[in-house]
Amino acid sequence: MQLRQWQFGKGHYSLTSTMQKFEIPIQVRWSDIDQNRHLRHSAYYDYGATTRIACFSHHGLTNLKFEELRIGPILFREEAIFKREIKFEDLVTVDIVVTKATQDFSRWSIRHHLYKDDRTVAAILNMDGAWIDMTKRKLAVPNDFIQNVFQDFPKAEEFEWVLKQ
Repeated sequence: MQLRQWQFGKGHYSLTSTMQKFEIPIQVRWSDIDQNRHLRHSAYYDYGATTRIACFSHHGLTNLKFEELRIGPILFREEAIFKREIKFEDLVTVDIVVTKATQDFSRWSIRHHLYKDDRTVAAILNMDGAWIDMTKRKLAVPNDFIQNVFQDFPKAEEFEWVLKQ
């Protein structure tokens, strides 16, 4: 397992990344807490997005690279399954795995697990996505660079290749 220091935004994170695993710790902010004193539902999605973008950047898909390639990721579906409460004092770690993809990675599905400090699964996020050509504003097949990057992303144990519909 490879442990690296990762600078993301203004914060510094310890990033755990191998070919089989990518996860980052998330600091629960006071603004993430709702009136019931637990994590508000939309913060779970924010934590998933933070982890995806960190994973993309870690693999070379930075905002500058996306701009250069004139392509970006889009989501068609995002689902949260809530298992346990997350409170302000909890330490949270979020991982990412690809669960399904077409051979050219033009369509893909990703899953995030949000873990409490004792590795209890607090939530599971599932999403389906694709790529958009930023000039044409239409769905696109990613170039070889993006396909190679996605090939290296951690895959779920039940990962499957799917056919385009």
